[in-house]
Formats: sequence, structure tokens, C-alpha cells
Amino acid sequence: MQIAEPLAVAIDELSKLPGIGRKTAQRLALHLLKKNDDDVRNLLKAIQDLKSKLRFCERCFNLSEDILCNICKNHKRESSLLCVVEEASDVIAIEKTNEYNGIYHVLGGVLSPLSGVNPDSLKIKELVKRFNKEEINEVILALNPDTEGETTSLYLAKLLKPLNIKISRIARGLPIGGDLEFADDATIGRALLNRSIL
Repeated sequence: MQIAEPLAVAIDELSKLPGIGRKTAQRLALHLLKKNDDDVRNLLKAIQDLKSKLRFCERCFNLSEDILCNICKNHKRESSLLCVVEEASDVIAIEKTNEYNGIYHVLGGVLSPLSGVNPDSLKIKELVKRFNKEEINEVILALNPDTEGETTSLYLAKLLKPLNIKISRIARGLPIGGDLEFADDATIGRALLNRSIL
């Protein structure tokens, strides 16, 4: 079936977004056609502002409108506690919990030799430089528990060990509301190893 070219182009572009297949892209494009002009202009402006108004924080590499992000500028944060994450989306996820009051360092990915991502591809040198400028007592490695995340955590732990600071990792285990019978063996094992005292 032949569809109008502007619709086809919109579907092609929307389907390039992560997690958006062609059917979802088509639904989104058709939804946008039904919206009024002001709503579409607001969406376009928001997308343009993402590219033109956001940058990376010069200290932690989180997303920011200024040289330093709001977290780095906040003097109420515990500046001696540094959480290392893969991407800015991880900062957002941790901040939503309201359980962490330290600062961050965003690596911009994880080590993946098969994909050509080595230590020079990430913000690892910048991480090490922070220890010369800042008084950091503990580093929390909050990387995803996949092969690349584990490899990166081990690499960073080995790299930072000579600095004689506390290095910890976020606990892994069963999610809230999860059932033991449906969890995999590795997750149950992690949950037992990372159990907490009541």
C-alpha cells in the first residue's frame, strides 16, 4: 500500500528512536497529525531545545544547561560521596529515589571491546583527575549488572584501589514485589550475598 511521502518519512524518522518499532512510529505520526498546530510546535521546540540548550556538565558529565549541572552546583550535596554511572539516564533514575545525596560521575557508556569501546572512549581519565581536585572518601559503582557493566566495575575498582578510598557497589538482588520462584539463580544468589541485617 502506498502512503503519502510526508507520513512515510515521519514513520521512518520516528522508528529510529530507541524502543520504537514501525507500528508504534506509525501510531505516533498519525497521532501528531491529529494534534493542533500549537501542540506540534511545542513538541518541535522541545526537541530543538534538547539539542541547543543542553550540554554536558564539565565536572561530572551529567546533562546541564550551564557549565555545571544543578547537582554539582548544589552545596548541600555530600561532595565526598561519588556515584559512578553509565549514562545521564542513570542519574535520573537514582535521583527519583530520593535516597542518595552525593555527587555523580557519568562515564558515557561501559567498556565493550567487541564494540570498540575502550577506556579512552569513556570519561575514565576525567574520573581519575577528580581525585586530585576533590576530597572524595567513597566511590559507589552503580553500573548495570550485565557483562559490560561488571567488566567496567572491575576495571574501575582495580584502577581506583591505589587511591585508598572506600569503593562500593550497589546491591543486587530481588526487586520489590518479585517472586523467588520466578527469579533466576544468579539473582537469588546475589540477593543472599547482599542480604541486610534487620
